[in-house]
Amino acid sequence: MPDLIDVLSQDTALQIRPDHPAPPPAPFLEALLAGLSRPDKAIPCRFLYDAAGSKLFDAICELPEYYPTRTEMALLRAHAPQMARRIGANARFIELGAGSGGKAEFLLDALMAQGLPPAGYVCLDISPVPLAATAEAIEQRYPHLAVTAVCGNYLGDVDLPPSTARDVCFFPGSTIGNFERHEARAFLAQWRQRLSHFDERGAMMLIGVDLKKDVPTLERAYDDAQGVTAQFSLNVLTRANRELGADFNIDQFRHRARFVHDPGHIEISLVSQSDQTVTVDGQRFHFAAGEALHIENSHKYSLSEFAALAADAGFSVDTVWTDPRRWFSLNLLRAER
Repeated sequence: MPDLIDVLSQDTALQIRPDHPAPPPAPFLEALLAGLSRPDKAIPCRFLYDAAGSKLFDAICELPEYYPTRTEMALLRAHAPQMARRIGANARFIELGAGSGGKAEFLLDALMAQGLPPAGYVCLDISPVPLAATAEAIEQRYPHLAVTAVCGNYLGDVDLPPSTARDVCFFPGSTIGNFERHEARAFLAQWRQRLSHFDERGAMMLIGVDLKKDVPTLERAYDDAQGVTAQFSLNVLTRANRELGADFNIDQFRHRARFVHDPGHIEISLVSQSDQTVTVDGQRFHFAAGEALHIENSHKYSLSEFAALAADAGFSVDTVWTDPRRWFSLNLLRAER
């Protein structure tokens, strides 16, 4: 990333560093061939987010049916001062995923306003362009705050810069719901080991978690009336055709979002509308009419379920903030020693 480093190094208050090792390009072809070869065909959800997919997801966040983004933002607006007091001063603030839409600023503003300035800000993302934009925006907004950008995958090995400050990790957006439950537990346990504990308060994580609710509300959030979510799902097939020379007939697949009660998640699939054969890299894959191509799960929790999962990973629940309908939650977890 020499160009990115050259651009950002003009301001010595801002550091950007690649993770070690640098993440390889997403192996879309390998993952697609493996997923189509399974009895239960699937495409990993990370391949939904090319440039077109990211724009469509931004549009989803503005839809009336899609409550998570605006509900989390409302919680941050209403409760950021309380969150800041629970976090305390002189913590290194680590944000996972740089494209959180300015959510970190609510907390940083509250910490500054209450005389609880953080020891530094670290943003971590696998994509260098949004990472650079986020780091620059934070540096400009808080010119006296030490800002570090780390280009890497928060699901893998992460080379955080050394610090003598207590860490507070911010993971908004209900992204943890995209992990299977065992993956979410492993993710939390990994970050508990990674975070620094340098005072009596201990390290913390502030995590957005979508909550269980009535099924129609959940399913509408992932299958909106305007069909934007369907476009988002189908775009992964368009991407395969464009990038890999596949021959998916987009008109012969339909988006489906349904709630699965055990353990409690939205299951998103593309369902074949006919008997058909798709060719990818010279390999042919048959779809029966009605056969599903799985692309994503979005897990929903009760507060007690998430607290138990966090406890298994070595965290206790410090404070939980929810909206009046209890549709969404922000959970402040404290690492147990």
